[in-house]
Amino acid sequence: MFHSKKELIFIALAMFFAADAITAELIGGKLITIFGRTFSIGVIPWPIVFIATDVINEFYGKKGVRRLSFITAGLIGYAYLVLYAAINIKASPYSQITDETFRNVFGTSMWLIIGSLVAFIVSQMVDNSVFWLLRKYTGHKMIWLRSTGSTIVSQFFDTALVLGVGFWLPAQMYPDQYHFTTATYFNIVCTQYVFKVSIAILATPLIYLGHNVIVKILGHGEAHAILEETVRHSLGEDYDAKK
Repeated sequence: MFHSKKELIFIALAMFFAADAITAELIGGKLITIFGRTFSIGVIPWPIVFIATDVINEFYGKKGVRRLSFITAGLIGYAYLVLYAAINIKASPYSQITDETFRNVFGTSMWLIIGSLVAFIVSQMVDNSVFWLLRKYTGHKMIWLRSTGSTIVSQFFDTALVLGVGFWLPAQMYPDQYHFTTATYFNIVCTQYVFKVSIAILATPLIYLGHNVIVKILGHGEAHAILEETVRHSLGEDYDAKK
């Protein structure tokens, strides 16, 4: 069914990547407060997305991450279309979940949908670019630097965009309908960004674990050949010049 272990590993990583990204987008409309700080509950699944993105970048390169990011964005859009249809189909009198309950849970505003999709695509492209910029200078060493560094930069854009487009912008345009102040926006952006960066740093050992597991599955010889090929394709002339 699968042509190689490399292909099987990519599919497994892609499944976790897409599932966690879609889950994060669907639950992101709920804001929670812990120790007086407010942030979206959608940050919970993101550590898996961080790890999957970095491992895919390492072994499958720029094109692998970009292709998967656009596919996942399409799946997120598809999920929202299905939810939109489900919301507008009247519930049966026998349904334990009423139309109002279903709408309150899944009726995410169009602003948040747009913000989520824009933030996801932009942050993934930024993460990919920063990762390979650092990869050019770190070689096969310092996985922690390119993984954490790319996440620190990309998640600033992700956090600012999703909250800006999804919550702050509609509040500025329709103040009677949405109550979300600029002060609240900056407060949540700072809280959520610090949380994501902290998780990215704490997840660093898992990046190395994932890397080592894949090397063990593939074998050192094949893994090294894949890494070399990935770097050559992703860096192109820069890689050849360095060699």
